Amino acid sequence: MYDQNHLAHAISRASDGRHAATFLTDMRDGRTITYGDFWSNAERMAAALVARGLAPGDRVAVQAPKEPAMLELYVGTVLAGGVFLPLNTAYTPDEVAYFLGDATPRVFVCDPANLDALASVAADADVAHVMTLGEGEAGTLVPARDAQEPGFRAVPRAALDLAAILYTSGTTGRSKGAMLTHRALASNSETLRDYWRFTDKDVLIHALPIFHTHGLFVATNVTLMAGGAAIFLPGFDADAIIRAMPRATALMGVPTFYTRLLQDDRLADAARNMRLFVSGSAPLLAETHERWRAVTGHAILERYGMTETNMNTSNPYDGERRAGTVGVPLPGVDVKVCDPETGAELPRGEIGVLEVRGDNVFAGYWQMPEKTAEELRSDGWFITGDLAVIDADGYVTIVGRGKDLIITGGFNVYPKEVEGVIDALPGVLESAVIGVPHPDFGEAVVAVVVARAGAAIDERVILDGVSGRLAKFKQPKRVVMAEALPRNTMGKVQKNIMRETYADLLQG
Repeated sequence: MYDQNHLAHAISRASDGRHAATFLTDMRDGRTITYGDFWSNAERMAAALVARGLAPGDRVAVQAPKEPAMLELYVGTVLAGGVFLPLNTAYTPDEVAYFLGDATPRVFVCDPANLDALASVAADADVAHVMTLGEGEAGTLVPARDAQEPGFRAVPRAALDLAAILYTSGTTGRSKGAMLTHRALASNSETLRDYWRFTDKDVLIHALPIFHTHGLFVATNVTLMAGGAAIFLPGFDADAIIRAMPRATALMGVPTFYTRLLQDDRLADAARNMRLFVSGSAPLLAETHERWRAVTGHAILERYGMTETNMNTSNPYDGERRAGTVGVPLPGVDVKVCDPETGAELPRGEIGVLEVRGDNVFAGYWQMPEKTAEELRSDGWFITGDLAVIDADGYVTIVGRGKDLIITGGFNVYPKEVEGVIDALPGVLESAVIGVPHPDFGEAVVAVVVARAGAAIDERVILDGVSGRLAKFKQPKRVVMAEALPRNTMGKVQKNIMRETYADLLQG
């Protein structure tokens, strides 16, 4: 029934004829969802979307809590030929307004608790239909699904048709919509399934959010492609994860997961049944890697990906998992390190900008042809902006990030966006936002602020000023008031000096 829909066909084959097999177990209430129920509900979701006028290529935007129905909506959107657009639940109405205005979705699904604030935002963006999905699958979406019959025939979609758009902030403060094709998602998930040895015997602890690549396209698609099962948690909960481990085989997480789990005395016993721990979305400290191995006997498998490319590299399943590296290129993915000025490829052992190429790479930025041309070469190489080095054995180490990107708890924060909000506050002359080491989140946002002459502002004024205007993960953990920002002879702010100066600000 899904043969003509590239991604739906790829993620459904492993469960063909296995309708009674378990796909999800909801950790909150023990509810089990079989593959048969999941695909029937996804078909109903597709029918509900088409009934509301969704045409192939139309966008379905979602800002809702993590619920099984949201996964059904994702797959239903794919079946209906639409383009899935998940939004971080921490985004404010002002931020959501930009995404809806830029992507012009046909349907927007939001938390009923936020409907009053978001209904006008959706109306201003000319969204045709607003539906709701809340905790416990409350809202209008599930009744709309249940009003339909299963048996929806998937809309034909080819490999290069769009399946999703994920927004990633730009250094100018304007977010960019990365266009992900059916081929990009299907090929990458298939590669990861095989490379990480996932089978229908695996049970994944799914504690990641499902509004970005790691939780949605890696964890979910790999499980579907393997025909495995997932224990579904609404978010990170160390106690719940420890309790789930004896009946699970794998965990995908961000470094924060592992640092917090290491604080639990039950970890060593709980992890005995596990075969794989994967970490990504932020750098994993070598210290965490070594402590995890000492406590559990397992080496965490660290990998490297981006919103625009899905996964690019991974430490090997069999072979040395080197702490501090993100492993080697995945099958079908080419990587090279290039001179940031000339674009020429550099010899191994030299630091430069990492570029990647493969079926996993996105199709470009939504409605941004100029930005696409800047970062995606005509021959398929994507300029990641990350500084890296490749050693003699082919292992890639990310040594820094161009464009001053901050990754905190697995989420990307671009300083320019935060600086724009701070600079607009009364009494602020200028600001510089940097990432500094944080024992829990890997990095944390810190703002260095210069006040206008005579202005009576302090850290609390700045923190209060950004609250509600930025998602919580973008808000500074600390604000440092300074007389001036350090600059070089050309007048450029020297953030490297500030990062050194305040490196210990949040330690201990």
